[in-house]
Amino acid sequence: MKDTALVIMAAGIGSRFGGGIKQLEPVGPNGEIIMDYSIHDALEAGFNKIVFIIRKDLEKDFKEIIGQRIEKIAPVEYVFQELDDLPEGYKKPEGRTKPWGTGQAVLCVKGVVKDPFLVINADDYYGKEGFKKIHQYLSEEMNEDSDIYDICMGGFILSNTLSENGGVTRGVCVLNEDGTLKDVTETYNIEMKGNGLFATDVDGNPVAISPKQHVSMNMWGLPPKFLDELEDGFKEFLDNQKEGDLKSEYLLPSIIDGMVKSGRAKVAVLETLDKWFGVTYKEDKEAVVNAIKKLIADGVY
Repeated sequence: MKDTALVIMAAGIGSRFGGGIKQLEPVGPNGEIIMDYSIHDALEAGFNKIVFIIRKDLEKDFKEIIGQRIEKIAPVEYVFQELDDLPEGYKKPEGRTKPWGTGQAVLCVKGVVKDPFLVINADDYYGKEGFKKIHQYLSEEMNEDSDIYDICMGGFILSNTLSENGGVTRGVCVLNEDGTLKDVTETYNIEMKGNGLFATDVDGNPVAISPKQHVSMNMWGLPPKFLDELEDGFKEFLDNQKEGDLKSEYLLPSIIDGMVKSGRAKVAVLETLDKWFGVTYKEDKEAVVNAIKKLIADGVY
């Protein structure tokens, strides 16, 4: 069976969480953080290497809180996402403080990851089903030598990914008849209000979506050569930056959506019915703690 890596994006500070390092918040009965559950589920599914994407200033706390524990049960590597980590000939715009986005984060693993890999967010709980299905796809079904990029993603049901404490952003998916991805659109301020589901586009205009639609939760299964695509695309992204734009991001869903639409990639959407949860807002923590307690009571952990 092929080697497969789990890549965890953990470089972000949760601004809506009040500025704290939400990825390192304990939510389990013995001080476990959300990442502990993701890593447990990934290793159980068959992944055999963990790569953490962090920031240099987070390294000490991160290793103390989780890294040193995980190093005892699996091979671990660290890579660093920094604002000034740019291709040769490019420099950080004056005044830029916002990270460059998930595309640049994943690009940081180039040279470290040489096998099919799964990318996840550090502060999301995904459930076991997605890890199992994606590991099977990466190790048994993915065609790394295909002329177009062979990609898969965990397809969550939108209603299983909402917060009770405010609007969320999701990559809302439209599928082809064969279950592959046709379209993924970043959709904002998604929230249940009364009996209805409300959402907006990037400009704040209302959009109609169904609670039964599939959404991307940044759970992507990728071939190693995808990193070459990210490298070339990041230069193109930087070349197209408008003067004074200090906030635009190089985002995985948008990158992959563009590749699908141009015929350079196909994405198998692997449906998972597990309930996602995460700490988007400070008020979400209690709900996550209670959800973990229930999973333990139900014998999942």
